[in-house]
Amino acid sequence: MRYAGDVEPTATNLRRVGILFSGGPAPASNAVIAAAAGTFRRSGREVVGVLHGYSALQDYDRASRPLVPEKDFHVFEDRDLWGLRNARGVFVGTGRANPGKGIGSARDLDDPRKTERLRRVHEALVDLEIDALVSIGGDDTLRTANLFFELQNRMPPGSPRVRVVHVPKTIDNDYRGIDFTFGFFTAVDVMASELLNLRADAMATSGYFIVETMGRKAGWLAYGVAISGEAHLVVGVEDVVGDLATSELVNDPETGAPRTEVRLAMDRLADRVVDLILARERRGKLYGTVVLAEGLAEMLPESYLQNVQRDDHGHVSLGRIDIGKLVAKVAGDRYEQRTGRTKKLTGVQLGYESRCAQPHAFDVVLGSQLGLGAFRALAEEGLDGHMVSVSGQLELRYVPFSQLVDPQTLKTGVRFIERGSDFHRLAVELGTRIG
Repeated sequence: MRYAGDVEPTATNLRRVGILFSGGPAPASNAVIAAAAGTFRRSGREVVGVLHGYSALQDYDRASRPLVPEKDFHVFEDRDLWGLRNARGVFVGTGRANPGKGIGSARDLDDPRKTERLRRVHEALVDLEIDALVSIGGDDTLRTANLFFELQNRMPPGSPRVRVVHVPKTIDNDYRGIDFTFGFFTAVDVMASELLNLRADAMATSGYFIVETMGRKAGWLAYGVAISGEAHLVVGVEDVVGDLATSELVNDPETGAPRTEVRLAMDRLADRVVDLILARERRGKLYGTVVLAEGLAEMLPESYLQNVQRDDHGHVSLGRIDIGKLVAKVAGDRYEQRTGRTKKLTGVQLGYESRCAQPHAFDVVLGSQLGLGAFRALAEEGLDGHMVSVSGQLELRYVPFSQLVDPQTLKTGVRFIERGSDFHRLAVELGTRIG
C-alpha cells in the first residue's frame, strides 16, 4: 500500500458508516457507492446512505428538525446492491447544500456562528451513530470534508469523532491528486458522439457549430471531446493567454477590495473563429465544429456577467450564459463585417445528457476501485482526513487533505491542462491549422 505522505495506520473499530454524495451526478457514481457499501456490509458493518447531500444534515435539530428514515437517510440492505454497480444516476441522490459557506479562512473555524451548519452536520451524524463518513463529490465537497475534519480537530478532548475519507468525483477531470476521475471518459464519449452528429449536419448544411461542453475551471472535457469528436478548433480556459486575454479591474467578492483579473477578449475569440472559417474556405471546406469549455463564460468581462445568478458556492450559473450561442452570434457578425457575406453559425450546449449516461467499463472499474479504497482506508488503514486515489494500474493510494487544501484559505487547487504538454499538443495538432 502506498501513501502520499507520512501516514501511520491505526487500528479501527467501525460499526456504522455513512455514504454521502454531493454536487452534480457522474457516470459510475453507483459503482463507487456499490463497492463501498458492499465491502462494508460484507465485513459486518452497517451502511447508511445520507440522502441528497448535506441538505438535511446542515438543517438538523433534534427537537424541530429530526432526520426521517427514507427521506433523509437510508440503511442499506442486500437488495439495494443488486445490479447497482452499472446503474445510472446516484442511488443516494445528491444536492448542492454547502454547510461550509461563509468560512473563508482557518480562523473562521473558531467562530461558532460561521461553523453552525458544520456543527449541525456533526451532531446529526453522531445522533445517527455514524462512526465514519465516505464523502463523494467535487472540489467543493472535498473542501467541505476538510472543513468537517478540521472542525473536529478543534473540538474538546473526548468529543465524538466521525472520521472522514473523500472520493474525488467530477466529469471535468480537474482534480489534483488523481490522474483521471470516474465518469470522465463516459462523458467524453457521450459528448463526442453528439459532436460527430453535429459535424455531419455542418457538412450537409455548409454551416458551423460552436459547441460548449462542461468544464467550469479547466479544459479537460473540452479537449477530450474535441479530440474524440474531430473538432476543428478547441478553446479552454487554459488558452486565455496572449491575444485572447485582456485585464479588468473588479471588486473582490469577499473583501470588496479592487483587484485586476484576466478576462476573455471576446472580439479576439470571435476573430479566431472567423480565421478558422476563412482558412477552411481557402481549402474548399465550408463546414466545421468548434468546441469551447463552459468555464470561458466565467472569464467574460463583467458587463456580460451582471445580474447572472450564482449558487451556494459562489459560482456563476454558466447554463444561463450559453457561451456557445454568444460566440456564434459575435463571430457570425464579425464574419459578415470582414467578408460582406453571411455564414450559419449555431451555438449548442452539451453536458447534462452525459452526467447520468450508462457508464463505460473503465469508469465502472475505476469507480469500484475507489469505493473499495474508501473501505480499505477506513476499515484497514484507520485513516481520517484523506482522499482516496489511484495511480498506474489502479493501485490505491491515500492523499492527506493537507496536501490538497490550502491551510490558510481552505480552498482546493485545480489541475489545469498544462500548455505545451503532450495532451495539449495532441488537441492542437489534430485541429485545423489557421496560419
